[in-house]
This record gives sequence, structure tokens and C-alpha cells, in this order.
Amino acid sequence: MPLDTIESIRTRYSCRAFSDRMPSDEDLRLIAEAAVRSPSGMNRQPWRIIVVKNKELLNDLEEEGMKNLAAFPDKSAYERIMSRGGKLYYSAPCMVVLPVAKAERPGTELIDCGIVTGNIAAAATSLGINSLICGLAAFSFADAKGAEFKKKLNFPDGYELGIAVLLGYATLPDGAPHEPDFDKITVIE
Repeated sequence: MPLDTIESIRTRYSCRAFSDRMPSDEDLRLIAEAAVRSPSGMNRQPWRIIVVKNKELLNDLEEEGMKNLAAFPDKSAYERIMSRGGKLYYSAPCMVVLPVAKAERPGTELIDCGIVTGNIAAAATSLGINSLICGLAAFSFADAKGAEFKKKLNFPDGYELGIAVLLGYATLPDGAPHEPDFDKITVIE
């Protein structure tokens, strides 16, 4: 039985060790539906939802991303990924790629993209599927090969990568969500 929304938000964590077990097509459909039901500014819905299950394509994206991350002047992200096993996508069997169209007020499309990732993560958790919101996926699209990937993934003209979300099942049981800092909450009466 799916978890309720609040419990999904409380228990969701960033999974960094996925098994090769693929979520069911029905669960992936439900997650994609939760994504497209996300609110957006002026209801522009500047995104597309691309569910990638093709392991060979995921491997190619990961290889390119690691190559570009290794060449990036700030080595901290690369070193962190290497210390966690050297897998940019942590062996996730599935990735939701979110291409977005640029907005009239640049940057607002990224806010909308963030709302979509929240819906995806909460929906996945409610179904017992682990996730990782993966901003580092941008490195897979950072050079000339990015255009090839955009074509393989059927990005519409004028769309760029917004973000990606990895989906699958954890190899380790019961990861822990981050400790919330409730001091960051202010109530004005």
C-alpha cells in the first residue's frame, strides 16, 4: 500500500547504491503521471518527462558525465563520486530526464523543474522506490556529445537539460533521510 504524502516526504532519502532491479512499468507510469501533474508558473509546463530504462544509453551518459566531471577545474565533486564507487548514476536501472524550455524570465523554468523533481521523489518513495535527484547529470550534456544525447532522448528543439532523477531499489536497506534543521522555520504572526 502506498505511503501517505507526509510520510513519503519524511522518509525519502538520496539513494546512492541501487540494485539492478527495475521498477515496474505501472509504477514508472504513476511516477511520470505525478511529474506531469506538477504545478508550474502561469501553467506553462516548460518540461518534458523522459523515462530512460535503456542500460546501454545510461552507461553512455554516465561515461560521458564522468569524463566531463574529471576535466572540470573544481575536482571536489569528481573526488566525492570516486570515493563512492566512481558511478555518477550509482548503478540506477532507470533515470527520469527533465528537459526544459527557457522561460521569458530565465531561471523560472528551473523553479518549475524543481517542483517536478519533488513530485517524482515523493511519488517514488510512496511506491517503495528509491530516488536521487541528480544535478550532476548536467555533466553528461556538457560537451559536443550532449547534442547527440539530446537527439537520442528526443529532446524537443530549444530544450536543454533541467535535471535528472535516478530511480530504482537500494542495495542497502533503509537509508536515512538527512537530519532536518527545524531552526530554519520561522512563523510570523
